[in-house]
Amino acid sequence: MKFYNRVSELETLSQIEKQSTETACFTIIVGRRRVGKTALLLRSSAGKKMLYLFVSRSSEAVLCRQLQQQASEALGLQIYGAINRFADLFEQLLIFAQNEHYTLIIDEFQDFDIVNRAIFSEIQNLWDRYKDSIKLNFIACGSIYSLMMKIFENGKEPLFGRLTSKIVIKPFTISAIKDILKDHNPAYSAEDLLFLYTLTGGISHYIALLMNAKATTFKKMLDFVTRPDSPFLNEGKELLISEFGRDYSTYFSIIQLIAAGKTTQSEVDSVIGKNTGAYLENLEKQYSLIVKSKPMFSKPESRNARWGISDNFLHFWFRFIYPNQALIEMRKFEMIKLYISNNYEQYSGLVLEKYFRQKFAEEEAITTVGNFWDRNGENEVDLIALNDFDKTATIAEVKRNPKKISLQALAIKVAAIQKHLAKYEVSLKALSLNDM
Repeated sequence: MKFYNRVSELETLSQIEKQSTETACFTIIVGRRRVGKTALLLRSSAGKKMLYLFVSRSSEAVLCRQLQQQASEALGLQIYGAINRFADLFEQLLIFAQNEHYTLIIDEFQDFDIVNRAIFSEIQNLWDRYKDSIKLNFIACGSIYSLMMKIFENGKEPLFGRLTSKIVIKPFTISAIKDILKDHNPAYSAEDLLFLYTLTGGISHYIALLMNAKATTFKKMLDFVTRPDSPFLNEGKELLISEFGRDYSTYFSIIQLIAAGKTTQSEVDSVIGKNTGAYLENLEKQYSLIVKSKPMFSKPESRNARWGISDNFLHFWFRFIYPNQALIEMRKFEMIKLYISNNYEQYSGLVLEKYFRQKFAEEEAITTVGNFWDRNGENEVDLIALNDFDKTATIAEVKRNPKKISLQALAIKVAAIQKHLAKYEVSLKALSLNDM
């Protein structure tokens, strides 16, 4: 699959690279695994002098030997002797930058925490010593947002205050997902688009897997996901087990419950059999996998909250793949496919609501977008989009089938929250698969 989108990110990286020819720049790039950070960085550095280092979870000595070889091949920098400390290697790279301008990319930077946590202090010490005498475009790239923020934005950490730029790489926008699907299937249907969004959420790696396999329709995508060699079947485990460590089974159970519709802590606690508050907080703040949502117009102290899985693919995986591990072991892939098919319509109705909220956020002139529900589970409103500058509000009912939408019923729900909308000119909309 060709390189798509990322125009603004490439422009920002180009500006930083140009600035680094005159003064040292220290940039971090963060984003979910598979979102396309490495591909973006390699494209932005194409044709330029660049050293790319990947922090593998090996011993510091082994890592240094690998990096020595890469420095020799990429920069022509010969570092003689056995180097067992990253600090010694990093200093040589900084000394080299006193006479040669280049880009240094360190990928999975947060994994230095596993290799040797002292490396962060050593980088800080060396950067402070050399930064005023070098012309280096230093980019630290990481896939665990919370840990990268801790490393660079926690005042107690050694690298706090050293950054010159921070770039957060998001999944592809809805318009980009449409462009990609159109290039590979010009006659795509709304159902095709919704399933691609449901499966990938705009994660470039997942989209590339499907497009390269010519899985561009709902049926072909479903066939690809459930075939015996599908990379999607084990993806959830590969992404998360190493992050969660020995507590992975509890975390997996909690995420599975949320995916199945148990969206309050009391519901999760009742099934797990213990207080899961600490686990939920870790999943939200440390791993950035779930989000706590409150209805639009609720007060900050309101406890009327629901947990949701922020990542589309993981939501799908924990809803349909993880609960059927026994079927995978027995190689009953057709049964998994049937299970998804039988439950997909109801599941995708909720994903469609998320799709339109994201679409409004990306494409409409609004300042806030969300939804509403009351404590009794009544008067649920799928989409509320506000423009606080011109005081307009769009309120929509979202359903797969437009024939099932009643704007009259929506108006009754809106009347229940009218006090919050008194300052707005309100328009009601019906949104369905036809409006994607």
